[in-house]
Amino acid sequence: MKRIAVLTSGGDAPGMNAAVRAVVRTAFENEIEVYGVMGGYQGLLESDFISMDLRTVSNIIQRGGTILHSARSEEFKTMEGTLKARDVLEKYGIENVVVIGGDGTLAGGNRLAGTGVSVVGIPATIDNDVGCSDLTIGYDTAMNTVMSMVDRLRDTTEAHKRCSVVEVMGRDAGYIALNSGIAVGAVSILIPEVEYDIQRDVVDRMNRTLHYGKNHFIIIVAEGAGDSEKISKRIKEATGIETRLTVLGHVQRGGSPTVNDRVLGSQFGHEAIQLIKKINDKSSYALGYINKKIVSYPLEEALKIKKPMDMELYKVANEISI
Repeated sequence: MKRIAVLTSGGDAPGMNAAVRAVVRTAFENEIEVYGVMGGYQGLLESDFISMDLRTVSNIIQRGGTILHSARSEEFKTMEGTLKARDVLEKYGIENVVVIGGDGTLAGGNRLAGTGVSVVGIPATIDNDVGCSDLTIGYDTAMNTVMSMVDRLRDTTEAHKRCSVVEVMGRDAGYIALNSGIAVGAVSILIPEVEYDIQRDVVDRMNRTLHYGKNHFIIIVAEGAGDSEKISKRIKEATGIETRLTVLGHVQRGGSPTVNDRVLGSQFGHEAIQLIKKINDKSSYALGYINKKIVSYPLEEALKIKKPMDMELYKVANEISI
């Protein structure tokens, strides 16, 4: 019987459990034995494995986070650590590893693949910044969480005629900021991919909307777009409007996954096993979701794919937010 392992690594993302569930249940249907690795690559180094079956993944599809837990591992990033991980897998007779996470997780999988281990990567990150996939597990839930939180914040913002600056996740990517910003009707959206001028892109836009009778404002800032606290102070100084900063932080990672993330995670997990059934060598792949279909790429090539920001959507945001 073929024996595989599955792990989740990096930042947790709602829908990871759906992917783990699909991996285990599809493997069971195809007579493949599955070990879960507790705590990502660090757990792999420590041989922290659990045997998984149909019942170990019962009642998890609706849960956020990951039942396999996650951890950062500096040791795994070294050649010695990667070779140690390979040796652990060989000791347990594990032929393939499914890794679920973002770019860092897929890069770790690629290092492991370089030692002769067959790896299948599933993109899961709320930032949606994996180049080989239009959508990543957790992204839809995170956007809906931001939308829900800002909808609530808007009530008090409007009541007090304030400006609310809301910092959302996205150190290197503005996908959450752009899409949630449009969804909540933000007057201005600041993302790391686009250079901006506070006076022109925020203050002047607010003054223009003031002229047309608007008296409360939502500004969405991706965390990588600048210092949100300084931006808030600058707005208050330039407009005289009471301005409050809200940092949503890790609340965006949590919560029950949306329908879209449960389905996407399930599709990815199922396809990972279908791919493993076909692998008869040491090749490694990353899965992606392109044009509403699950696709696969050689893992090393997948890591080289860059995802451009949707500038047409950014233009839409600017033209409808006045």
